[in-house]
Amino acid sequence: MTVDGVQPQLKVVLADINAEVVQSWRAAFADHPEIEIRQGSIVDERVDAWVSPTNARGRMDGGVDAVIKRHLGAGIQLRVQRAIREGFGGTLPVGSAVCVRSGAVNPTFLISTPTMVHSAENVSATLNVAFACAAAFQAIHMQNEAEPGSITSVALVGMGAATGRVPARVCANLMWSGYTLFKEHRFSDYDALRKTIAAQLDDLESSPEEQRVRIKPPAPRA
Repeated sequence: MTVDGVQPQLKVVLADINAEVVQSWRAAFADHPEIEIRQGSIVDERVDAWVSPTNARGRMDGGVDAVIKRHLGAGIQLRVQRAIREGFGGTLPVGSAVCVRSGAVNPTFLISTPTMVHSAENVSATLNVAFACAAAFQAIHMQNEAEPGSITSVALVGMGAATGRVPARVCANLMWSGYTLFKEHRFSDYDALRKTIAAQLDDLESSPEEQRVRIKPPAPRA
């Protein structure tokens, strides 16, 4: 029986101040009418969790990370980095994520998932956005397993589209791929997620940028 990794009641919002990213999302996610897409700042979204693209060390010193840190306070970086130390030995691999309590009423949780190893790294020639997007939904699944119903809504930005320099269309298509791959599968952990996605996207990584479009998800597991 196929199990939907993204819980049916989960509300997904894609929000970004970049109009080109928003336009590209509308094209890429045209077959997912359940997803809400709008132009604006993620900090204006009233949801249970925000997803912030980060770096391997959880240094919130640029891009969306910095905006969220200013909004929630310096303590949020300490919580993210503590979770990275406790769960991953201090370095968060691409294709992994941590979910921490924000210390605020809105959102209750912050999910940090790396699109890059170092701050302000150019990841336009990688598939890191797909890994990061899928890892964010994996984090939601794991949090809801630990505390059922704790995350029923989430907001994401255009991953890698700012400091990561990923073109808007590529960003949207890779986020579609990460969302769809996880929606079709239920992963036991981040290692299984990375292995499955790497196998699916291996040939695409060496493709020219203009060919990095929607990726067909693997056949659902029986």
